[in-house]
Amino acid sequence: MTKPQSIDEAVTRSLERYFRDLDGTPPTAIYDMVLRAVERPMLEIVMKQACGNQLRASEMLGINRNTLRKKLQTHGLLG
Repeated sequence: MTKPQSIDEAVTRSLERYFRDLDGTPPTAIYDMVLRAVERPMLEIVMKQACGNQLRASEMLGINRNTLRKKLQTHGLLG
């Protein structure tokens, strides 16, 4: 049985693949690209685990509820 891949291992592999696929093209805006790629699915899963309760989700994430609401809005995740 194989060990499940950790989040940091998944990010590392994805970034290594990204740089390989660039094939010499200079990378730009990597920080924002990674944050966008990770933040939305994280918010979706946490909100699902919190049954849509923003206060509970903000506590799970360790961020202020207003910050969570702004991030949900930015990603179009508010109903």
